[in-house]
Amino acid sequence: MASQESDIVDQLVGEVEEITDDISDVSVLDIPVLVIFTTLFVIVALQFFTRYVLNDSLGWTEEIARYLLIMLAFIGGISCVRNGKHIFLEFAYHYLPVKTIKPIVLCVELIVTAFWTYAGFLGIELAERTKSNFVSIQLPKAYLYYVVVAGCFLMAVFAAKTMIREFSKPADILVQEKLQQAIEGQ
Repeated sequence: MASQESDIVDQLVGEVEEITDDISDVSVLDIPVLVIFTTLFVIVALQFFTRYVLNDSLGWTEEIARYLLIMLAFIGGISCVRNGKHIFLEFAYHYLPVKTIKPIVLCVELIVTAFWTYAGFLGIELAERTKSNFVSIQLPKAYLYYVVVAGCFLMAVFAAKTMIREFSKPADILVQEKLQQAIEGQ
């Protein structure tokens, strides 16, 4: 019984090591995401320590963690769009004719590009209207909104780049790549 549990643990450890060994898709563009995530982790750990161990929490940690999470979502989204890791409907690639899939893929990428571009312009408008500062630190909230704007525009750029790249591919190759991506994502 113990050896069977040991075999299961060894198998799980092997699978985790197999997953974590490949960092080939990590780019220099992912460094801001890693910095934001690490900073967020440290601040949340500090918040937990001061609240539950010292029983005297630091007031600024909750606000800063909230805004770092917003930044992480939009800056992390750049990596997702750059790598083409956003959600797509795999069943369409199985049941629709190959010739109809390419126009659908291009249309989806056009919509994604337009959405992030529009979100970026809305973010600029919001940042320009915002005159208040963060509560716990004396910095304008507009700085946060400009980070969101940069994330939106970079996602739009990478979505447009993906659309241009997929435009030049034959439909059958595009379908094979999308299905392979779905298999690798599971």
